[in-house]
Amino acid sequence: MARELVLGVDAGHTVTKAVLFDATGRAVARGSGTVPLKTPRPHWVERDMDDVWRTALQAVAACLAEVGPEAGRAVAAVGLAGHGDGLYAVDGRGRPVRAAIVAMDTRAEPVLEEWRGTPVWSRALDLSGTVPFGGSPAALLAWLGRHEAGALRQARWLLSCKDWLRLRLTGAVATDPTDASASFTDMRRGGYSPELLDLYGLGALARLLPPVLACDAVSGTVTREAAALTGLTAGTPVVTGAHDVDAAALGIGGTTPGELCLIAGSFSINQVVSEHPVVDPRWQVRHFVRPGQWMTMSTSPASVANLEWFLRVTGAPAERRDGVHEAIGREVEAHLDGPSEVLFHPFVYGSPHPHATSGTFLGLRGWHGRGHLLRALMEGVVLNHRWHVDALCSKLPISDAAVRLTGGAARNEVWSQMFADALRRPVVVSDVQESAARGAALLAATAVGLLDDVRDPRATAAELRRHEPRPDRVAVLDVAYQVYRESLEALGPVWARLDALKTAQ
Repeated sequence: MARELVLGVDAGHTVTKAVLFDATGRAVARGSGTVPLKTPRPHWVERDMDDVWRTALQAVAACLAEVGPEAGRAVAAVGLAGHGDGLYAVDGRGRPVRAAIVAMDTRAEPVLEEWRGTPVWSRALDLSGTVPFGGSPAALLAWLGRHEAGALRQARWLLSCKDWLRLRLTGAVATDPTDASASFTDMRRGGYSPELLDLYGLGALARLLPPVLACDAVSGTVTREAAALTGLTAGTPVVTGAHDVDAAALGIGGTTPGELCLIAGSFSINQVVSEHPVVDPRWQVRHFVRPGQWMTMSTSPASVANLEWFLRVTGAPAERRDGVHEAIGREVEAHLDGPSEVLFHPFVYGSPHPHATSGTFLGLRGWHGRGHLLRALMEGVVLNHRWHVDALCSKLPISDAAVRLTGGAARNEVWSQMFADALRRPVVVSDVQESAARGAALLAATAVGLLDDVRDPRATAAELRRHEPRPDRVAVLDVAYQVYRESLEALGPVWARLDALKTAQ
C-alpha cells in the first residue's frame, strides 16, 4: 500500500483528536477522545498523564479503524500539535513524576505577585517577549520548587503536551521552537537563555529542558510497542510539530504577516504572524514555525470553555455537548433582538487582566431565561476576544483582510456572526474542522516530501462561510463593550474581596 496519507494528532486541554489527511490536507478519517480535567484544590487544574496517552491511543486507533485494517501502512508520517504552556514532567525512564499541570492552572499567582513590579517582570518581557502567567512553565516551576521540590529532583525532562505524546510514540525527547519559547528562549536570537533561567531563579533546571528541533524535522519513529497499540506501522516517521496555536494558523491558512487569526476554543487566542518582534505585556511574542517570523498572540483562558462549563453546571448531557452548537444557535437567535440586557464576564477559568476576576452575570431579571444567559455568555466571550484584538491593533501593523476564525465558536453560525459584529470586520470560517491537526499534518507532509512547503498552494484551505458586520448589531455590541469595559473597572474591588475570602479559607 502506498504511503500517501499523513496523520495529525492535536491534544487540546480536554479533547485529543487524530485526523488522517491526504497530502493536500483533505480529511479522510477522524478519531477523538476526552481527557477529564481535575481540580484537586482551588486554583489547580491538572490531568493524569497516562490518561492523556491512553486517549491519544484511542483517538489514533479509532481514526485508522475508520479507514480499514491496513490503514497504518498508508501513513507516511505523523505530525503532533498540543496545548501550550503547563508542565509535563518525566523521570529518566520517561515516567511521570506527578500529574500534568495545564495552562488554566492558577496556583502560581502568589509567585507572579512577587515578580510584578520588579526587574523580573520587565527583563522577562524584553528577553523572552512575554511576561509569565499562572500556567506558564516559569511560574509553575518556581511554585514547584517551593512546594514540591521532590518532584523536580525526580524529573529528567520538562515537556509540553505534544512532546509527552512523542516520547510515548517514539521514545525520543524533543520539542520545537514554538513550544520552547513559552518561557525560556531568547526572543530575538532563539535558543534557551541562561539569563532568563537565572532571572526566575531556575538556572539549576537548565539540564531538564529538551533539545529543540525544527517543526518539520523528523524527531523519531513509531516504536513497535506504540505500533501495536495504535495500528500504525513501526518505523513511521514522527515529525516534531508545533504548539496548537501555530498549527491551527497553518491549518486554516492564517500565516500571512499582518492577518488576524482567532482561535475560539478552550482559550481565547488572538494572533498575528509578524516579521519583527514587538513586545507588550498584553501579549506574547513567540517563535513561529518558520525561522525569522514570530507569532504575536494575545490570549486568556476565557473562550468556549465557558460554554462547556455552563452546559455542565446546567445539566446538559455530556454525550450531547459536541453536537449542541446548532441547537444553541437557534436558541440564542430567538433572543437577539434589542440591547444586551445581561452581561457576562467569561472568566470562569481566568482572565487577561492583572487584578482578581471571576465569571460574572450582571443584569439578571426574573423574566430572563436560558436563552438570555446563553446570549450573554456568547457575547461575553466575543467581547473578551475584542479586548485582545484591540490591544494587538494598538501597536501592530494589522491588515484589512478578513479575520480568520477557527475553534468551537466557528462551528456556530450565530456565534461566528457575533465576532464580525463585535470586531467590525469581516470574518471568514474555512472548511477545516480540525485546524490544529491539519496544521500538524501539513508539517508532517512537508517533512517527508509530500508537500514542498506548509504553504504549498495544493493545500490551500477553502472558505466555508463569510460573515460581514451588520450595522444594527455593531451598534448593540459597541454599547455592550463599553459597559463591559466599565464593569471590569468597577468590579475590581469586589472581585479582590471575594478572592481574599477564598484565600483565607
